[in-house]
Amino acid sequence: MMIENKTKMVNRKYLIPFILITCLFFMWGIPNNLNGILIKQFMKSFELSILEASLIQSVFYIGYFVFAFPAATIMQKYGYKTGLIGGLLLFAVGCVLFWPAAIAGSYAFFLFCLFIIASGLTFLETGANPFIVQLGDEETAEQRLNLAQAFNPLGSIFGVIIGTVFIFSGVELSGETIAEMKEAGEYTAYLEVETLRVVTPYLFLAVFACIWAILLWKIKLPEQQTTKEQATRIGDSLKILLKNKEFMKGALALFLYVGAQVGTWSFFILYVQQYAGMTEKTAGYMLSATLIAFTLGRLSATWLMKLVKPVRLMAFYSLINIILTICCILMPGVFGTWCLLSTSFFMSLMYPTIFASSLKGLGEHTKIGSSVMVMTILGGAVVTPLMGVIQEISNVAVSMILPSIAYMYIFYYSIKKSS
Repeated sequence: MMIENKTKMVNRKYLIPFILITCLFFMWGIPNNLNGILIKQFMKSFELSILEASLIQSVFYIGYFVFAFPAATIMQKYGYKTGLIGGLLLFAVGCVLFWPAAIAGSYAFFLFCLFIIASGLTFLETGANPFIVQLGDEETAEQRLNLAQAFNPLGSIFGVIIGTVFIFSGVELSGETIAEMKEAGEYTAYLEVETLRVVTPYLFLAVFACIWAILLWKIKLPEQQTTKEQATRIGDSLKILLKNKEFMKGALALFLYVGAQVGTWSFFILYVQQYAGMTEKTAGYMLSATLIAFTLGRLSATWLMKLVKPVRLMAFYSLINIILTICCILMPGVFGTWCLLSTSFFMSLMYPTIFASSLKGLGEHTKIGSSVMVMTILGGAVVTPLMGVIQEISNVAVSMILPSIAYMYIFYYSIKKSS
């Protein structure tokens, strides 16, 4: 790992805090991608419709949105360390509650658990991103955050693997078998066993979160120094930030990026099956390949940022994604599938680059600004359903016009930022 160059990516005295906080990026990638596994599993164990199961993602978005400002307020008053430890403990509580939820066999209880988990993750994202930004020279902020964020898709891949191994039983019952089991009084017991399968991974995550909370408690974390005169109320910070045109442009860019990422990944399997004629399992492997491409994109971008200004690199990457998404729309098929997969490589640097560049120069407003940026995750809740509407009216390929529009704005934002 590169730690020092002519300009420091990470100050040497902050190396251990950097490593511990970077591991959090890996950790929260796991539950985010377990949600897709839970949707499939709960459709089976609770006999849910797709709409009912999709509440899992809705609850996650609501948790992020509701707790973004409380997280920022707590860290504004008590510091990053308190917020990060609190987030880890809140996350652990949500994970542990999976056990009584499974015993109770209550889907509503599981949704409550997921809300608690998302709330804890909101504290981690609100604190970890700006914390990483301040651990070195301002010139290397985007590069440093890209390096830390590169561990997030690794967690995503790990989440898919552990979900497949520990949650999916591989038992797919036919309608006739279900009828026979119901007649024999065995079906309810089968559903209970399937529900209990989700508990083990979340208990392990709870243990990991508690261990990491202890480690953070034991070490000294650098804090942004603010005097009583400099400390600003959340309302005052918001007024200042809302008048900051550069910050608001960044927030819009991040909102659109999250929408493009979530929308693309949500409809990727459907696109592959419809236009490349692949089976569901093969399409799933292809989706895993997108996460690998995403990871490689983050790692390579971190190195390239030593040679190219981050926002200029983002401008180039967003232009490539505009071309790739247009190809997905106009040339659906095997070629379009590979174009769609490739967008993950080039979108990979966008979240951390936009996030870091938007927080530059905010001073005592950084923590509140970070919470606003975290709230832009709602882009996934807005853009994805709109893509679904377009899909119903036309087809999956045409729905990719929304990610294309998002990359057009990010291209505009990057050009303006680099000028």
